[in-house]
Amino acid sequence: MLLAADIGNTNITLGLFDEDALIEEFRLASDKDLSGEEYEVLLKSLFKDFKIDGCIIASVVDELNKKFKSAVDNVFKINSILLNSASNTGVEIKLKNPKELGADRLANAVGAYVLYKHPAIVVDMGTATSFDIINSKGEFIGGVIAPGLSLQIKVLNKFTSKLPRIDVDKSPNAIGNNTTDAILSGVIRGTACMIDGLVKQCEKELGEKAVLVATGGYCKLVSEYMERPFDFINPTLTLEGLRHLYRINL
Repeated sequence: MLLAADIGNTNITLGLFDEDALIEEFRLASDKDLSGEEYEVLLKSLFKDFKIDGCIIASVVDELNKKFKSAVDNVFKINSILLNSASNTGVEIKLKNPKELGADRLANAVGAYVLYKHPAIVVDMGTATSFDIINSKGEFIGGVIAPGLSLQIKVLNKFTSKLPRIDVDKSPNAIGNNTTDAILSGVIRGTACMIDGLVKQCEKELGEKAVLVATGGYCKLVSEYMERPFDFINPTLTLEGLRHLYRINL
């Protein structure tokens, strides 16, 4: 079985594939303070009933790269693949500096390239809200990066004296008649409006309409407030992109 690990700023998402089928999904906190040995204990506990034959890791947390890869290799007795800009992607990366490209965004782009028609715009809503854009030639040409929902809420609380720290939730009205609803409107509905507006601008630069794909933890919530619906909502797109990348990097 293949283990695909997506190490984000908040969570580590672990997907277990049996051939093409995603059969299990787990989440751990992205804890930079945990030792490699502690990650080994967690992996042994989660996957004690499975035989892992291979692993591919996409990470945006440099402090976890070495210790998590070592933990995986020690527990499963394999040589895992740590994805980077030098890896074989099957997609031409048309960035000025490909080394700047985050491994999660690369996996999203490859997932979109394999699964959907082109051009495609992938909107990933996690710690950051990012757009990953594949043009009609199947080339990854860039995208957009903005603060994610939780990050916006944390910043409002941290850098103001009176705004409370609230949980991400549905926005009952555009016009909030209390502080919590006003924040939710600005963050949730504001993100939806941002996506609608930026999709229009990106399609203008592409010169044609794109397939609009959503992934990430908040995509279903935000989609309720968008004028244009997503063509596809695929919560496991990053993991599916990693599965494809593993096969072409063996």
